[in-house]
Amino acid sequence: MKTLRLNFNCKLLSLIVGLFLVGCQNSEPTEAQSLNSNSVEKENASQTFGIAIHGGAGTITRENMTDSLQKVYEAKLTEAVVAGHEILKNGGNAIDAVQASIVIMENSPLFNSAKGAVFTNDEKNSLDASIMEGQTRNAGAVAGVETVKNPIKLAFEVMKNSPHVLLSGKGAEQFAADQGIEIVDPSYFFTQDRFDVLQRVKNKEKTAYTDSFIDDTKFGTVGCVALDQNGNLAAGTSTGGMTNKKWGRIGDSPIIGAGTYANNKTCAISATGWGEFFIRGAVAHDISARMAYLGESLNQASQKVIQEKLPDLGGNGGIIGIDNTGQMSMEFNTPGMYRASMNAEGELVVRMYKD
Repeated sequence: MKTLRLNFNCKLLSLIVGLFLVGCQNSEPTEAQSLNSNSVEKENASQTFGIAIHGGAGTITRENMTDSLQKVYEAKLTEAVVAGHEILKNGGNAIDAVQASIVIMENSPLFNSAKGAVFTNDEKNSLDASIMEGQTRNAGAVAGVETVKNPIKLAFEVMKNSPHVLLSGKGAEQFAADQGIEIVDPSYFFTQDRFDVLQRVKNKEKTAYTDSFIDDTKFGTVGCVALDQNGNLAAGTSTGGMTNKKWGRIGDSPIIGAGTYANNKTCAISATGWGEFFIRGAVAHDISARMAYLGESLNQASQKVIQEKLPDLGGNGGIIGIDNTGQMSMEFNTPGMYRASMNAEGELVVRMYKD
């Protein structure tokens, strides 16, 4: 009996030791397992990302553009898109990339935004901007500010540090001061070319009634959309509005769902054009909704809205968009749109005309 028990105990001990050794062997990854692990890490590290910007849509044609001025526009568009792309390439957030690109365009007199803003009927520069992140769909916007150097930065602060979405006028400027946003004298925004356009429009008003506040048909609004390596989308838009605008008019740029929209489930959109129609058509959100409810691609939804639905209302302009897979769209129904994009491979596209 003792011998039988001893043999049983020995066999049990051998079994336990054997299982322990097998467990130790299995705890060391095989070469194949190591390769698979590295592949996963590399795949995560090479997550797709991309960025697109616009500098406005309208009557932008080769006939109206000198070679030297075209090069200036192309250089500034390149500078702006590369700045945002650099942030994304280094693993930064889409919302930061959007701000970086837009600030460069806001600081340039080439575009109808901040430094290059058009003039209102009472000869002031009245600025609007908005920004939105696709993960939480949080958003911030400002309208009718006259002393904020970079309205897109203020829109971001509204999104992050206030319970509101849209602030306007003096209240928005007070909030800017509270948040430490750079304030400038209104004269900073003056550019002679924009002022001269206003005078021409006013003179035209004296002779005959016209929709002169849209007479300057180059809508120079700026915008940016981005997808970062974490799969988050963001969009932003900034503008000086329309030449000769009256009565405190506000367009689509600061209106979430009209001029700006971002949703991680679908896309990020920034619009430029005749704002009243973008508001009435809820253009930015409409593109996202068509993707969500109809299963359309970004290109399909953008084409339907910009080439069919918007003109049916009487509006013109364009959008830039990027979806949650990195596919981009730059759709417009005007003769041209200043635009640029960069993908995860660093391929740069800069264009101005329709063809």
